[in-house]
Amino acid sequence: MRVIGLTGGIGTGKSEAAAALAELGAEVIDADAEGHLAYRSGTPGWERVVELFGRDILGPDGEVDRSKLGSIVFGNPAALASLNEVVHPLIRERIEARLAELAASGTGIAVVDAALLYQAGWDDLTDEVWVVTAPQDAVAERLVARRGMSEQTLRRRLEAQGPAGALGSRADATIDNAGSLSELRDRVGYLWHQILKEGSASHDKQD
Repeated sequence: MRVIGLTGGIGTGKSEAAAALAELGAEVIDADAEGHLAYRSGTPGWERVVELFGRDILGPDGEVDRSKLGSIVFGNPAALASLNEVVHPLIRERIEARLAELAASGTGIAVVDAALLYQAGWDDLTDEVWVVTAPQDAVAERLVARRGMSEQTLRRRLEAQGPAGALGSRADATIDNAGSLSELRDRVGYLWHQILKEGSASHDKQD
């Protein structure tokens, strides 16, 4: 099984790229969704997060309210580091387990969709990494228009994810999302078909 790591900063279009890969036939593991499960109510992760930040971060249903938690950790490097120290190992365990399941089922291509792929050290679970990038002005416009983010929140989120060019310098492929959704999907499709061609060539050699 070939494993692609898919990463990119907030507002770059990473989720749209992941959706395109799923439509093409990849099995996508959403690290953010795995994070939700890693500290759902009643789990050791939940207990540790509540121990760190108090019960004020809980919603009426007893689950961690991510918006409340985010308001604490974004803009507070020490708090964010403490959260990541607890949650990242739990998410990694879930990703590893899911990859093992997919490999056992005969899956050809899996994608680990993770904004913090490099920061959390999960890139070693992948065979290659694709990064989705976009100009900062386009990112800002998308986040304000689509998510209603304030300028202050936007600035804190962008600062938390680090320098914009750092991811692209380490990735095996860069997907530029400066244009339309259709153009993004075309770029993803091109990379996908390159993988299929490489797989076919490898199979031919073995024959």
